[in-house]
Amino acid sequence: MTLRPAVASDLLIDGKLVPGSGGTFDIVNPATEEVIGQAADATAADMDSAIAAARNAFDNTDWSSDHALRARCLRQLRDALLAHADELRELTVAEVGCPVFLTHGPQLEGPITDLGYFADLAESYDWVQDLGEAKPMGIKNHRELRSEAVGVVGAITPWNFPHQINFAKIGPALAAGCTVVLKPAPDTPWCAALVGKVIAEETDFPPGVINIVTSSDHGVGAQLSSDPRVDIVSFTGSTATGRKVMAASAESLKKVFLELGGKSAFIVLDDADLGSACSMAAFAVVTHAGQGCAITTRLLVPRAKLADAIKATGDAMAGLAANDPTNPGTICGPLISATQRDRVESYIKLAVEEGGTIEVGGSRPAGKDKGFYVEPTLISGLENSARVAQEEIFGPVLVIIAHDGDDDAIRIANDSPYGLSGMVYGTDEARINKVVDGVRTGTMGINGGIWYSADVPFGGYKASGIGREMGVRGFEEYLEIKAVARPV
Repeated sequence: MTLRPAVASDLLIDGKLVPGSGGTFDIVNPATEEVIGQAADATAADMDSAIAAARNAFDNTDWSSDHALRARCLRQLRDALLAHADELRELTVAEVGCPVFLTHGPQLEGPITDLGYFADLAESYDWVQDLGEAKPMGIKNHRELRSEAVGVVGAITPWNFPHQINFAKIGPALAAGCTVVLKPAPDTPWCAALVGKVIAEETDFPPGVINIVTSSDHGVGAQLSSDPRVDIVSFTGSTATGRKVMAASAESLKKVFLELGGKSAFIVLDDADLGSACSMAAFAVVTHAGQGCAITTRLLVPRAKLADAIKATGDAMAGLAANDPTNPGTICGPLISATQRDRVESYIKLAVEEGGTIEVGGSRPAGKDKGFYVEPTLISGLENSARVAQEEIFGPVLVIIAHDGDDDAIRIANDSPYGLSGMVYGTDEARINKVVDGVRTGTMGINGGIWYSADVPFGGYKASGIGREMGVRGFEEYLEIKAVARPV
């Protein structure tokens, strides 16, 4: 079997690969601006069929109670996708514009492998918890808690790390016994649709358990929030859209998981190795052209070392030029689209208007006449209150801000509507822990520490979202708890 579509990918609805009722829409390579193929363009009627299929599979099959079947299907999917890894790698780099080196980690192989973690959870999770005996109202009872699947999951995913986010949703949802309708971003439909092809042709997933609906129309995905047949919406994307998802879901009082924006702080203490810290901060913000919600985009450095930090960071960023994502040495590839490139460039222009100085970058790379590239950009001279320091840009843009000691660094880090991630560099363990405890954020690295893993829950505080994804906590987002008692 080959994964490359001859003309267009298909929808996966009720176990069948079908064309979209709306025809097809083009997929553009971000590095070349060329149309590389088409995806099935679903309509509201297609989404309605997918929801109906998922509802039927949950209500009228034993999927939710057959733990062994769920584990087997997830492992089949993992193994089949790994067998197609080279084809998927080529397609992912072409569609997403991500550097090829990332496909050996979080852009492809890592998330595929992680499906095995969720298969293991389906088998090993403590589905019934014994609470022992008690005498409520003087009557002796034995109590237990039973964990059961929530029901139908509407999964809405973005374009920046499509495999990672798609599998972080469908993996635990399916392992928990839910059925799923996945609506991927219009910019990266193939990454999801080709998984649907593998599911249909190389696994034992029963019809309707997993449905994949690609569409150029964001309104098709919005149906998942408003349709009462959907029991939970799991959404990753912008905070503005997350508010709309939450509002629409409120009508039917469905559960929501929201993983939203970030403007995370990279804090350098005055006892840190400044060169190492600044190099890491530069590397982080240019990786995949800064298109990651958890990327640290504010660099907070001691005021006395600001000039040295600007030079060290600028030198590091200048050596990480935006380049062809198919090159194994590329760290910073193109942005996903012309729209996103224009957005990033507008923020760079705004930074100057706000009084900032462009220390490095600030424009399109020389010699890149095609592709949605922006140079890695370092901005100094702004207060934390500036829009460029407060708003999520989603590009290779780093704002460097001076702090006046540990407490001030914590204050600046927390002076944000978001609270998704962060990093702290230092040598004094007590001071480091004070920063970790003080910053209101869902994840935190120390001296380059990497928290990302299948077993680590990911999510944020404040406007960065509701709930957690990955790990046991993420798995439990797709469960309901039933208390059962009987007299003894």
